[in-house]
Amino acid sequence: MKLSPQVVQSFTVAKAYNDNTDKINSLDYSADGKFMIASSHDDSIAVYNCEAGSCDRTINSKKYGVDLIRFSHTIDNAVHCSTKIDDTIRYLSLHDNKYIRYFFGHTKQVVTLCMSPVDDMFLSGSLDRTIRLWDLRSQNCQGLMQVPSRPIAAFDPEGLIFAAGLNSEVVKLYDLRSFDKGPFLTFNLEREKDPDVEWRSMQFSPTSKSILITTNSSEMLLLDAFEGNVKAKMRTHPNTSRISIDATFTPDAEYIFCASSDQRIFAYSAISGQPVHAFHTDHPSSINCVKFNPRFSMLATACNQLRLWIPTIVPEDAQ
Repeated sequence: MKLSPQVVQSFTVAKAYNDNTDKINSLDYSADGKFMIASSHDDSIAVYNCEAGSCDRTINSKKYGVDLIRFSHTIDNAVHCSTKIDDTIRYLSLHDNKYIRYFFGHTKQVVTLCMSPVDDMFLSGSLDRTIRLWDLRSQNCQGLMQVPSRPIAAFDPEGLIFAAGLNSEVVKLYDLRSFDKGPFLTFNLEREKDPDVEWRSMQFSPTSKSILITTNSSEMLLLDAFEGNVKAKMRTHPNTSRISIDATFTPDAEYIFCASSDQRIFAYSAISGQPVHAFHTDHPSSINCVKFNPRFSMLATACNQLRLWIPTIVPEDAQ
């Protein structure tokens, strides 16, 4: 699916959902793009059929709360962190709403959770200043890293390496098979650091060539994943509320969509970092989540309400 600037600018809301009573805090897609899962501060989990545009099921996690929900490698199971009781990560069967396994260890809020794209491994990062490596098949932590600050982390699309962002100024790359030996690459971005800016998330582009870092300011960094140099700084989107800006690559790795504090969505070139378009939305409050479908021309945005966007111009290779 190859997008052009004209296709990007033609995105419009196709479906709106107003079912949640509190903000939607995370979105994730199944690998085939056919299903999307959403978690909310109202303790609900909803699974959407992206082809039908329907909500297939809703279950609740009233006891533990739910945040950072992620599909495992089937649409019947998901892993999520907790907002109540403790900071345990929980592996949930969506089919019968029962927990399969608990992952104990973090002592403060989990702020990063990412599944390997190829197997049952996943990473978590916490305000307790640790990054932990897990396997869904075992409750035992597979690896532990002590870090100096709030961490961010991400797997590359092949699941062979992962990146960790530290102190809002250093990116370290690890080989998953020998991460205990330390990073094989370190990028020091101290010269780019603003003392008032804190990194909040990171992700690899679908081609593995770039790393996108979002912040709590009106700035995103696009890094070369091999050299570590800053390819672009994206600053057009306002963030006067100092929210954690969410962002997403398109599957062709050509564009980046991100939120703003004024209920608009911004699209940037993922090559140059130049703005392509700004979308006005009918979201009633700051947009928490922005997620592009990995297989189809569909964008999801969420505050306490969910919107599904599709282009009115069909991409050439989809015709």
